[in-house]
Amino acid sequence: MTEHDVGVRPNMPYFKVKETEGFPKITYLHLSECDKFSIGIFLLPPTGVLPLHNHPQMTVFSKLLFGTMHIKAYDWVDNIASSSAPKSDSSECEETAEEKTDSVRLAKLKVNSDFTAPCNTSILYPTDGGNMHCFTAITSCAVLDVLGPPYCDAEGRHCQYYRTHPFTSFSAGDNKQLPGDDEKAKELDYAWLEEIDKPAGLSVVGAPYNGPRIVEKE
Repeated sequence: MTEHDVGVRPNMPYFKVKETEGFPKITYLHLSECDKFSIGIFLLPPTGVLPLHNHPQMTVFSKLLFGTMHIKAYDWVDNIASSSAPKSDSSECEETAEEKTDSVRLAKLKVNSDFTAPCNTSILYPTDGGNMHCFTAITSCAVLDVLGPPYCDAEGRHCQYYRTHPFTSFSAGDNKQLPGDDEKAKELDYAWLEEIDKPAGLSVVGAPYNGPRIVEKE
């Protein structure tokens, strides 16, 4: 499947970067949605970012139609005790850091690579495959997303955003529970994710889908 199948192309006006203090504006083309799945296309201009976010209880197929994109993705580490006191040498930061321990959780890095179309479709699952991911466009990019089931706050599928902290920022109790003996490797393979509100500079706007018509069969 390519961009020609859905009527998008790199010279569309959505990919022109305008001066802005936040993230470059991202455009979303809505193709179809029902209670089982949704289909849409994200159009990211160069340097556009979809910040780190999750897909609770969802399976997601992402197809890069054109462009080069960096994807960084994590999965939760469930067999490690909750983080204890933060590792901080500053007493002034102690109160703020302690508050963070209530909202941070250990995650393992699953993907941290550049992808250039054409490439294989990426698939993430509720507990594997990089359920929390961040997209950063290196060039103009179009990504076809199929989410099953779609986000729904009422059913507990809320889109949560995260901030990453280095593995060494907090204590994971007995680090020996983590696979491997190389502490330096653990610093690269693991991170703490802190829940945050939707980033203020993030702008995702809808636009009409003008590609081939989606036919719904009875």
